[in-house]
Amino acid sequence: MPLDYTYRVRQPHRTGQLATVAGAIAEGGGLIGDVTTINVGRDSSIREITLAVEDHGQAERIVDLLNDLEGVEVIWSRDRALLRHEGGKLVIGSTRPVRTVQDMRDVYTPGVARACVAISEDPSLAGDLTMIGRSVAICTNGTRVLGLGDIGPVPSMPVMEGKAVFYHQLANVSAMPILIDTKDVDEFVETVVRISPTFGGIHLEDISAPECFEIERRLIERLSKPVMHDDVHGTAVVTLAAALVACRHAGLTLEEEVVGQIGLGAAGYGIASLMADAGARRVIASDPNSLSHDRARQKGIEISDIETVMAEADVVVATTGKPGLIDPALVREGQVILALTNPYPEIEPDRAIEAGAAFAADGTSVNNVLGYPGIFRGALLSGAEEITLEMKLAAAGAIADLTRESELVPDALDPEVHERVATVVRDAAIEGGAAHMDKAPTGL
Repeated sequence: MPLDYTYRVRQPHRTGQLATVAGAIAEGGGLIGDVTTINVGRDSSIREITLAVEDHGQAERIVDLLNDLEGVEVIWSRDRALLRHEGGKLVIGSTRPVRTVQDMRDVYTPGVARACVAISEDPSLAGDLTMIGRSVAICTNGTRVLGLGDIGPVPSMPVMEGKAVFYHQLANVSAMPILIDTKDVDEFVETVVRISPTFGGIHLEDISAPECFEIERRLIERLSKPVMHDDVHGTAVVTLAAALVACRHAGLTLEEEVVGQIGLGAAGYGIASLMADAGARRVIASDPNSLSHDRARQKGIEISDIETVMAEADVVVATTGKPGLIDPALVREGQVILALTNPYPEIEPDRAIEAGAAFAADGTSVNNVLGYPGIFRGALLSGAEEITLEMKLAAAGAIADLTRESELVPDALDPEVHERVATVVRDAAIEGGAAHMDKAPTGL
């Protein structure tokens, strides 16, 4: 997988030097992206140059090539992703600046006591008078991190921070990563239950199957607040939206089609289940792990093998983690294929199209960042105590409706998309009787 590297380079300040540097980079096989001038002096200039390289070894070879140029010095070179993670991606900040004694009296003693008493007398005020009503805990034990597997809680922290960044930027929701150092289901559930009063919702992330299903089920039973495993439901919502759009491109309707799901892990089961709930005529799935079969059958999902899925399904979704799994010879004329394993899919979209697929896409297009910020914001806005099927279907429909004709899904960084998702989720909660507007925060 290509890496982005940033080089800070000092070079002579004279005509042609940048071209000389670019030539050395090209000789080393680097692909130049951004070039930023940091400083221009009388005799030298300093620039930061971002490159795409194949691996760390190639990055080091380019350093040597640049340092061999007369008058050129690589001050430092860094993996751009690590550079962007320095210091972490989150801070805990204040919404109320304290500049005067009166400010201090209002937000701390003695004014804070009045807020405490008000909440004690009417607990529903906690949503307005504290951060609780606009906050979500992102809980993980790091046992199933996308593309990395069981790496444990602390190494998974950058993923959780990234999730929290999008909550803040796209939905104005405060999200806090919670790393839980246990693989025991009972311990995990008890830990979340005990910290849950701090938060308005519980977002479960990167927990291995089948434990993730039991953890989510128990937390939904015990907590009167939204609980959602994003790998199951968030991914399913965005995939359903993509499938609806892909069907539109191919002149199909989901209700008339057979959906095939290859892989029944957390994401695969969630996708197959939501496809069935969305009205697919039939859902058929394959997975070599027989432990996943009973759960799928309880949702009316048929179990078969990959050859049968490919032979009978009109819409095929693959979430196996196995690049190149789907032989192009299995692709049928007119199929829709969403091969979602990252960074390398079960079949490359262009190969699927060449084999006869009407439409094909990979996991780079289908990102659950499109789903969870708006889903949780909508749930919090409605005071819902759970995230219902109707709320998830509404989110998927909104994402599909906002997709432009030439795209598979809308821009994940468009705030208007997330605002629309939040609105339809809130409305679905109200219409379905899941809302408790007396608990909904007014300042979110």
